[in-house]
Amino acid sequence: MTNTIQKLVTVNECAELDISAGGGGKGLLGDINGDGCMELVIVRADDRDTRYIPHQVTCITAFRLTGEMLWQRGVKEGKAGGFGSDFPAQICDIDGDGKLEVLCIMDGKFLVLDGADGTVKAAHELPDPEAHDCIIIANLTGRDAPRDIILKDRYHRLWAYDADWNLLWTHEGNVGHFPWPSDINGDGYDEVMAGYDLLDHTGKVLWSCHDLEEHADCLWVGDVNGDGFPEIAVGGSVTCLYDRFGKELWRYDGSIESQHIALGHFLPGEPGLQTAGLDRIRRGDGYKGQWDGRDGMFMLDNNGHELWKEDRKTKGWLTIVETLSGWNGEDRDYILAYRRGGGVNPTLYNGSGEAVITFSRDGYVLHGDLFGRGKEDIIIYGADRAWIYSGTPVKPEEQIARKPVPQPIRLSRSTLYPGGEYMKSPK
Repeated sequence: MTNTIQKLVTVNECAELDISAGGGGKGLLGDINGDGCMELVIVRADDRDTRYIPHQVTCITAFRLTGEMLWQRGVKEGKAGGFGSDFPAQICDIDGDGKLEVLCIMDGKFLVLDGADGTVKAAHELPDPEAHDCIIIANLTGRDAPRDIILKDRYHRLWAYDADWNLLWTHEGNVGHFPWPSDINGDGYDEVMAGYDLLDHTGKVLWSCHDLEEHADCLWVGDVNGDGFPEIAVGGSVTCLYDRFGKELWRYDGSIESQHIALGHFLPGEPGLQTAGLDRIRRGDGYKGQWDGRDGMFMLDNNGHELWKEDRKTKGWLTIVETLSGWNGEDRDYILAYRRGGGVNPTLYNGSGEAVITFSRDGYVLHGDLFGRGKEDIIIYGADRAWIYSGTPVKPEEQIARKPVPQPIRLSRSTLYPGGEYMKSPK
């Protein structure tokens, strides 16, 4: 099926996968068996009230993009956990052997699973019974690639380990949802924006944004103002931009709750980077069965000035927005928005807020260079089915036996609160 949407942006539904054997859960992407195609890994979590205690993983199931189940570890018992917080699982080459591992916290232990068959390569004790809100991959020891691990509880504490499970440091503070590591000062080590605190690779607090309320929902790093150095964008009660020394450059307070932000060059010809955001205008409360909230996207220029804000007419307050670059290999950025509710399917928007692709299925969204073609493709998935979309028709079964697909840092830092880095120069 091929649909041509406005401005000649094309989308092809290339495959449908039966993923019901996974039992419902969050998806991860990575070429875990090195066959030249990424695999879809479904992570099932326990069912709990994650406002207080975070998820643990109960079952992991790996699927080829041709539909076959590759392996499964764990037990699918009881109700699957919901998407109210992150799932503690990631895919990366944690031991530097050139092959991807699946990391997870299951049965109170940190497990390193062989990506090819799901066998346990290593198991480690947790530093605390609640140190399983998410897993963050960082470069704290100056290696050639990020292979260190940060664990956190829901909102207050971090534990940093090297790849051999030696404790490097701990930190307590207002750490937000998903701290973001990045080598901001170019010293070969990652600094870590942990909520409202910037930490160096030893865990020392370099600076803090003390006057922000609530907690950090989303963090991005990129050269927003075009001065040649990275800035840090923080989304939460407001949206702020800081230079690498902690000076606040601008603050956008035209939102009620800036739940998600995303950096990109969404408007060709405009200076610097723009910030796409998602404002929770009126919150619902899923724990009380109240789903009548409303959200709206917005766009800021490189100086933090509002360019537009969505006047949404449909119900829905849980939208996730991300930057999608390289659709069909094109050198441009779109806003990817999903989990919109109100009957609105996942959509790609341009920098003016116009929908250029509305996908034919609803669900959660993953995106990556699935087949190593230099083109960003999309997977939309639910509890039982997943669909592959591409700008160029592709048959997954014809892509196998190529060289392994590299794992980008973004896919090794999967989170329901997408942060990121935008290090390339604006077009």
